[in-house]
Formats: sequence, structure tokens, C-alpha cells
Amino acid sequence: MSTKEAYKQKLNAELGLAQAKLIEFKAEAKNSAADVRVKYNEQLDDLQQMIDTTKEKLKELDNAGEDAWEHLKEGIESAWATLGTALKDTADKFKKK
Repeated sequence: MSTKEAYKQKLNAELGLAQAKLIEFKAEAKNSAADVRVKYNEQLDDLQQMIDTTKEKLKELDNAGEDAWEHLKEGIESAWATLGTALKDTADKFKKK
């Protein structure tokens, strides 16, 4: 297995976990009071957007050749770091409710 393929599999697995967490947060938001739910839904929409951005970066990685994918890695790492921070922040907010 190439380094690119291993990297892609790792990120796809992590992205799957992020999507599962988003589903969990959405279920928790449904059980919140209406005013709190609106606030959570806005944050969850942002989180969904970050997941979609990360998916797009992974598609770019799929289309990149063996030599070019290293150049995309920085953008993917940045998108993933942003998503990871947002997931942690969202989890912290749900714990405080």
C-alpha cells in the first residue's frame, strides 16, 4: 500500500468518526430547549460545512497523482485541524448544557 493510500484511509476513518459525532450532537440538540436548539443548530451547520470541506480536500487527494499529493497534504491537515478543534469545542458546549 502506498503512503498516499494509507494516509487517505486514515483520514477517511477519522472523517467517519467526525460524522458519527455530528449525528450524536444533532440528536442531543433535538432534546434541548428551543432557544438553545437554534444556537446548537447553527454550530452544527458550521460543523457540517467543515466536514464537507474536508471531504472535498480528500477528493482532491484522490485525483492527485503519486507525486502531487504531498502538496495537498498541508491543506488537508489544515482542514482537519479546524474540524478537530470545532468537534472538541462542540463537545465541550454539549457537556456544559
